[in-house]
Amino acid sequence: MRDKIKSAIEAILFACGEPVDISRISDVLQLNEQDVRAAISQLQTEYNGKRGISVLILENSVQMTSDPEFAPEIRAILDLRKSLPLSQASLEVLSVVAYNEPVTKAFIEGVRGVDCTAVLSSLMTKNLIEERGRLELPGRPLLYGTTPAFLRCMNITSLDDLPPVKSGENENGDIVSSENSDQSPEQAETDDVL
Repeated sequence: MRDKIKSAIEAILFACGEPVDISRISDVLQLNEQDVRAAISQLQTEYNGKRGISVLILENSVQMTSDPEFAPEIRAILDLRKSLPLSQASLEVLSVVAYNEPVTKAFIEGVRGVDCTAVLSSLMTKNLIEERGRLELPGRPLLYGTTPAFLRCMNITSLDDLPPVKSGENENGDIVSSENSDQSPEQAETDDVL
């Protein structure tokens, strides 16, 4: 029975190609999430370093991917150019989003001090960030958050795996730390509008 469950999960992941919610797999296979997670863990062990495929758990979803070791061969066969590195501006915006999500464009621009429309558009095109909804404020500003593709690029399974933010000085010489902030980006946005 266990092999049939693993095979079913394998088939689902292979056919989808994108991250699939573990709860969705659980519903489809009519199993509890613990059994699905156990089968996924066994698949990870079976694939780990033994095949050209790996199984990644990304927060509450799972995806079948190629082993990064074979990236040059995959690029060659698909005739893909190496991805261009992210610009400094893109890395800054991505960091602000990852450490504070969900955030608004106004919050990001407040942190960076410059317009970030083009950078946000570029990161969305690269599927590293996504729209997460809108605030119930005048103009209904968009909220942005990271995607599973961001987690894969960073080689982490959740945002909790990001390194802690170091304290620093702001332009007034005051010591600041995002860990000590009692206000979420949504609250800051609301306070700015009110």
